[in-house]
Amino acid sequence: MSRALSHPDLVLRPFAERGQGQPGWTDRLARTIYSATLRPLQQRALRARRRYQPLLDVVREHNPGVANLDDAALRARIDRLRPGLRREGFTPALTGEAFALLREATGRVLGRRHFDTQLMGAWGLLHGRLVEMATGEGKTLTAALAAATAALAGRPVHVITVNDYLAERDAEELGPLYRFVGLDAGAVIQGLSPVERARAYARPITYCTNKEIAFDYLRDRVALGVRQSPLHLSLERLGGASAGAGLVLRGLHFAIVDEADSVFIDEARTPLILSATAPGNELAENCTQALALAQAMQPGADCEIDLAAHRVVLTDEGIDRVDAFAQDLPGMWTSTRGREELVRQALSALHFFRRDEHYVVAEGKVQIVDESTGRILPDRSWERGLHQMIETKEGVELTDERRTLARITYQRLFRRYLVLGGMTGTASEVAGELNAVYGLSVVPIPLHRPSLRVMAPTRVFLTTAEKWQAVADEVQRIAQVDGRPVLIGTRSVKASEEISAVLHERGLPHALLNAKQDHIEAEVVAQAGHAGRITVATNMAGRGTDILLEDDVLQRGGLHVVLTEYHESQRVDRQLFGRCARQGDPGSCSALVSLQDEIFTLHAPWATRLARARLSRGQALSPKLVQALRRLAQARAQRLQAQTRVQTLKQDQQLDQLLSFSGRQP
Repeated sequence: MSRALSHPDLVLRPFAERGQGQPGWTDRLARTIYSATLRPLQQRALRARRRYQPLLDVVREHNPGVANLDDAALRARIDRLRPGLRREGFTPALTGEAFALLREATGRVLGRRHFDTQLMGAWGLLHGRLVEMATGEGKTLTAALAAATAALAGRPVHVITVNDYLAERDAEELGPLYRFVGLDAGAVIQGLSPVERARAYARPITYCTNKEIAFDYLRDRVALGVRQSPLHLSLERLGGASAGAGLVLRGLHFAIVDEADSVFIDEARTPLILSATAPGNELAENCTQALALAQAMQPGADCEIDLAAHRVVLTDEGIDRVDAFAQDLPGMWTSTRGREELVRQALSALHFFRRDEHYVVAEGKVQIVDESTGRILPDRSWERGLHQMIETKEGVELTDERRTLARITYQRLFRRYLVLGGMTGTASEVAGELNAVYGLSVVPIPLHRPSLRVMAPTRVFLTTAEKWQAVADEVQRIAQVDGRPVLIGTRSVKASEEISAVLHERGLPHALLNAKQDHIEAEVVAQAGHAGRITVATNMAGRGTDILLEDDVLQRGGLHVVLTEYHESQRVDRQLFGRCARQGDPGSCSALVSLQDEIFTLHAPWATRLARARLSRGQALSPKLVQALRRLAQARAQRLQAQTRVQTLKQDQQLDQLLSFSGRQP
């Protein structure tokens, strides 16, 4: 029997998953101590190549013999490994042999061979670690090696990516390799029917996105209803019924999460909610009335608006004003709690959510933009009437309000996998939280080749307009004079369109990639490495895709990346800079920011005022002062986000305990 199926925490459910028992106080204390003190020491120790030397030695021992095998003999040798991997697990001897065979197969089928650093990363994934591999080090091929080895051991594998394009691309590109070794891969993307989804999940290896796996899990829970208890399952089995009938998943066995920090941290601030349409005749009128009242209310007098924390508090004067407004109104306005919630949502729609930053209006609909990736989230909506409030603000047709059927957080979902591994280029900043919440240790993997990236000093400007002109000057010099490609990274759709307008005024041809053009992403990225090419992009171009450089571009110095606004997390900045100088290629990057950028005005207002005063007097900001300002703003932003994630997880656990009384555990 596979070790995955005999996991000590396996619970009796329609499919395999880890139990949700809460760790005791001693375990929590140990993890806290580890995260604060032992983790940095272990990280430094794990950087030593000798940590992986026994595995690499085994792979090298097998290399000569493996290279002499013909295709049929190679497949037969791989088949003979299956019983040992099922029985003994991922020992260095068996894993080393499997890696040698799979590396040879990859070279024959795909024309690429795994580097030693990729073998190290795959070893970490198989043992439930989060491997930190620099951008461009080949995480896709690393995941394929671990996924194939786990599948040969009989473990159903989910390789989880951040968007449908990557899931479908990787399943298709790596499919020939998997079929060569007797495996198969499927992809679960938006728009598939339940039958197609079940067929894809039934394959040894399934590529999918974090959102698709989460909502498929919730749909299965809703389909089961009260049939999740051991008693119901036992009675169904006695009656001859299949416990998994009607479900698309077959268990949460082994997961490899790509761009894990984005999934585990950035997207873990809000719960995932499965909902159904709940039409309401009064919805449109309520939203219109609430927005009219909210527009008339004075921040500071009627309400307190905390932009950084996204929090609205009605003052006593504000509550009196709401009561007076609702005095002769029917329906929800007659409820004290209901009308105050309506007004709070209206205030949130007005002050916290901005068009072309948090959402776009396309095809007559309000479509949410993922802040961490810059991509549209189709068929997603904000809860508790907020989405309809924003639709009313934008003057588009209202969608029906949604009724919650089930909900779960990423924290609770991914902890249910029997074995969980992850990959990212930026995990060290949040290693403590990853270990405390998911039980994942961060394992740094050394570079395959030394980095040749050149980082220019940060330049700070007083206004956004000055910044855009400076960006255009730098881009014009590098693209037209030096003949190098340039990637301009922006935080929002609005910012990408602002710099695009400046480039148009200069007569500089360029490509624009944001949530409004996400359908041409592959085409734009494919051309971004051409000589003299200028590409303006939101975070969409920051993860998962390679910018291939022409040979003459390498001779001229490689890709140049311009960061135009610091993100709330330094990890996202590092991801953008990681687009250049990959795998030992030359490249450079620079940061041109403004004191009017949101990261400074929201999260370090007093320090920003001091810096603005210095620049206004003609005094330059020293590099140390600029970095201190950045660290201060990003530290506060990340602290607020961490508090939000903790609160989200607590609320989800409380709801789970309340619903478990009636047998409805999502």
